[in-house]
Amino acid sequence: MALPACTVFNFVKLEELYYAGSHGMDIRGPTKLSDHNAKADEVLCQRATEFLPVIQEVYETLTAKMKSIQGAMVGNNKFCLSVHFRCMKEREWDALGREVRAVLAGYPSLRLTKGRKVLEIRPSINWDKGNALEFLLESLGYAGRGDVFPIYIGDDRTDEDAFKVLCNMGQGIGILVTKFPKETSASYSLREPAEVKEFLRKLVKISTSLHYKTCAASQLR
Repeated sequence: MALPACTVFNFVKLEELYYAGSHGMDIRGPTKLSDHNAKADEVLCQRATEFLPVIQEVYETLTAKMKSIQGAMVGNNKFCLSVHFRCMKEREWDALGREVRAVLAGYPSLRLTKGRKVLEIRPSINWDKGNALEFLLESLGYAGRGDVFPIYIGDDRTDEDAFKVLCNMGQGIGILVTKFPKETSASYSLREPAEVKEFLRKLVKISTSLHYKTCAASQLR
């Protein structure tokens, strides 16, 4: 789901991290002047601010129309909209798609993409999750560094843009979360969120162990 950065922060609540939401169009985090004690709400990059009025207008129109369609739900993720049909009967999916496209016909500045049982509406700009990843790596001074190993984990087709960036950079790896074989630019795959959790747990454990060993070796010198 293309959540805004502030919503992602409210889930995680770690002030020292950087958060990218709305397909990378909303990036927030601590600045160099931040003492990391305040909420990580410094806006670092918002590439679609001028589209906010039209996005709000489309949101209100779709919300009104979806009231008559059982199971459909419209989400406002600030810089993009999500029309969810997970709870709808499959025979009604095509009708929903036609309804959404009819609304968007009057808004050429917006484009429609399809995810996993969701239609996503976002500005027609040259910006995606891959651009957001490049922005973060370059802004933090991590791009091209041999001592920095980015790991990008995603389960959506829009994550492929970020996987491709890592492949082209030759730095780090992409991990696709899927239960089924798919063509992807990711280097590895995990089957489900539970495996992602276990992978991250082991990664933290290994990192902590290496940190202690490095500290111990330094003290012996």
